[in-house]
Amino acid sequence: MTQRLTPATAGLLVIPPLLWAGNAVTGRLVHDLISPSTLNFIRWMLAFGLLLPLAHGVLRRDSGLWPHWRRYAVLGLLGIGLYNALQYLALQTSTPINVTLVGSSMPVFMLVVGALFFGAAVTRRQLLGALLSVCGVLLVLSRGDWSQLMAFRLVPGDIFMLLATLSWAFYSWLLSRTAEPASIRTDWAAFLMAQMVFGLAWSGGFAGAEWASGRAHIEWGWPLAAALVFIAVGPAVLAYRCWGIGVGRAGPAVAGFFVNLTPLFAGVMSAAFLGETPRLFHAAAFALIVGGIIVSSRR
Repeated sequence: MTQRLTPATAGLLVIPPLLWAGNAVTGRLVHDLISPSTLNFIRWMLAFGLLLPLAHGVLRRDSGLWPHWRRYAVLGLLGIGLYNALQYLALQTSTPINVTLVGSSMPVFMLVVGALFFGAAVTRRQLLGALLSVCGVLLVLSRGDWSQLMAFRLVPGDIFMLLATLSWAFYSWLLSRTAEPASIRTDWAAFLMAQMVFGLAWSGGFAGAEWASGRAHIEWGWPLAAALVFIAVGPAVLAYRCWGIGVGRAGPAVAGFFVNLTPLFAGVMSAAFLGETPRLFHAAAFALIVGGIIVSSRR
């Protein structure tokens, strides 16, 4: 059941978008240095190593993980194997601003997935908030020219990011359904480690397919090493921790709107590190997205 959105919960839900914006900008910065699925796999290998001292007990034979392995295999596929790989793939052909703004369709996916597959009720305010967010996303897809929507041609990066957003919506709803023993659910490191066990297998399989296809590449150096450390510590471990708590307190539908803060942070970081100055339609799209957050979360 969704609880009231308190300042503390809102603060928790702001941290992941900030770190995920940094993840998008970093992915764009290193896209010439490493292929997307390989980047995702190495990222989660490093995160696995960071969590191992805190949650190694999850790997024991008598751990509560194994009776629920199917649940964690699905969570690992959606939240670790697919979402991040698709986002890095999107950044091969699109900018962090566009990728994060397309990802702002999250509220719509959250509401639709919740209503169709999890029996969640949808309020009028949530529908209005979703509509505002959709208008913001369409403004980005049209590049500020509404006449372009008549042709409706998405670039590859847009399509990959829409698929990533759908994956994350299912992940978030499954995350809110308690099915594991308290020994894992109440320990954030153990809960994330349980997902990583299978998420690494999925991402490793995708990376292997990437190398087998001949499309993989990697150029080692300090820039890539620094990028890997950041995305392993921040967007992986810290962001997932804060997101898990925030979803548990506010519910997936309300939490989904906070993901739409990512474009604001991505725009600021892109201007600072990539020289990609946001355009007027980016600001208008963000205003619509924030309006969706405010409308949907009000009681």
